[in-house]
Amino acid sequence: MAEDFVEAGYAGRVRDMQNWIGGSDHAPRNALYVPPPPETVEAYLEDLLEFANRDDVPVLAQAAIAHAQFESIHPFTDGNGRIGRALINTILRRRGVTSTVVVPLASALVARKDAYFDVLTAYRAGDAGPIIRAFARAARTSAPEAATTAQRLAEMPQQWADRYSEIAGRPPRAGSAARKILDLLPTVPFFTAEEMEERIGGATSSVYSAIERLAGAGILRPLTQRTRRQIWCAGAIIDELEDLGARIAAQTVADPTWREIQSQVIGDLLRREQ
Repeated sequence: MAEDFVEAGYAGRVRDMQNWIGGSDHAPRNALYVPPPPETVEAYLEDLLEFANRDDVPVLAQAAIAHAQFESIHPFTDGNGRIGRALINTILRRRGVTSTVVVPLASALVARKDAYFDVLTAYRAGDAGPIIRAFARAARTSAPEAATTAQRLAEMPQQWADRYSEIAGRPPRAGSAARKILDLLPTVPFFTAEEMEERIGGATSSVYSAIERLAGAGILRPLTQRTRRQIWCAGAIIDELEDLGARIAAQTVADPTWREIQSQVIGDLLRREQ
């Protein structure tokens, strides 16, 4: 946001204006949802943080309610969706449910956006049951798939070393720039040559040469078309993470439980309106 001309003034700040979801850019008429007035946001966030730090609430219920409440407060002018999704795994990590992996519940929620918006609507109408049930279902799908991906990611460093040896005719020499980059890839899958040089040290030419050799072996992949400050990535990691999302989405779309949850919500909302 800091680099965006329109949003720069609001980077890192809680909103001091009214916002809304849907409708036009100029007025909340026909908006899908209008969050609370800006003067109430600080108090709502303090209340949310107090709830998110409790230890006497079932973890998935806590993550579901905290996420729904955050999205309902909509405290920033931009980025609320991404922060709200990050909040889910922040709670799972804080409560000790996860330690070394991220369980991408949001991949299931995004796959059934219609049902997700309906359970959010139910929450805002006073019923937290549907979104808790949706989170439980999303966890049931995404947790085993995340475990599969974690295992595949753990196997990649050896695969990269084998691939490098196959192309170069010998394994990467200990202490070489190529070896240092390979060792860093699991935790630094995106980088520029300048950033990598700063991390591993050594001569600039050796870092650039190592990146070229790793790219030639298919281990690294460029993300842009530019020649200066090119962004490189570990292609296998990106492919696996995209595949993880696709696997979760496919299972979620085919899962009849989501239709049951949505049908129940719609029925309850209609009865409430009547």
